[in-house]
Amino acid sequence: MSTEANETARTAALKFADALASSYRTQLGQRLIGAYLIGSLAHGGFSHRYSDIDVALITELALDTTTLTTLRGLATECDTALSQKLSLFWSDRGFTMGRFPPLDLIDYLDRAVVLTERERVLPVRPTLEEIRVYLSGAPFANWIENAHRFAGMSALAPGDHKLFIRTLLYPARLVYSWSTGLMGSNDDAVAFTREHPPPEINTDILTKALTYRQAAADPDELFAARSILSDQVKSCLQFIAD
Repeated sequence: MSTEANETARTAALKFADALASSYRTQLGQRLIGAYLIGSLAHGGFSHRYSDIDVALITELALDTTTLTTLRGLATECDTALSQKLSLFWSDRGFTMGRFPPLDLIDYLDRAVVLTERERVLPVRPTLEEIRVYLSGAPFANWIENAHRFAGMSALAPGDHKLFIRTLLYPARLVYSWSTGLMGSNDDAVAFTREHPPPEINTDILTKALTYRQAAADPDELFAARSILSDQVKSCLQFIAD
């Protein structure tokens, strides 16, 4: 049932993305160089419950706040429900401004799916060192904060289901990207981490969390594993330090 639901949701998300690209092309005109799918909708593993719809825009000049507000409004006009899943990445032609973290830039370079394009712009590929600097900054700090918050909670609210699954899976995403410099799927990341586990990392919970994500299941039965998160933080801290 989950496979069928994921495929149905993927088809709807692709239709939404196509409509969105058409709307953005009309709104931006020659300012729009290209619009692309990245993330799980582009390269597999899309979950109707846990995935975002990742769209990347390359424009001649950086998008200002007013334009971004307009683009988000156009997404709502295309589909109110699916617009809530939209995660928008953007950059100017020179990739000097915008919202385009290094790993998402890697994803754009390696596996972007064209929605509309009048020119392919190829930025300089981030180095492994640049990716590691990025990973050890805000993403890591945010994960640690969420891990400690979940570890101290007595109950899991429905609104936290998605973030809890992501928090459980993050060590695999960290190990995979830190080691390879690539942006992979959750499946890729968990498989890699099981093959190359850092000392003291709990890979069983990674596999379980991935299974729940694939099945789009409620993670309540995994909530007892929150006690593992503090040890996962220690293992990842040591992994980065080494």
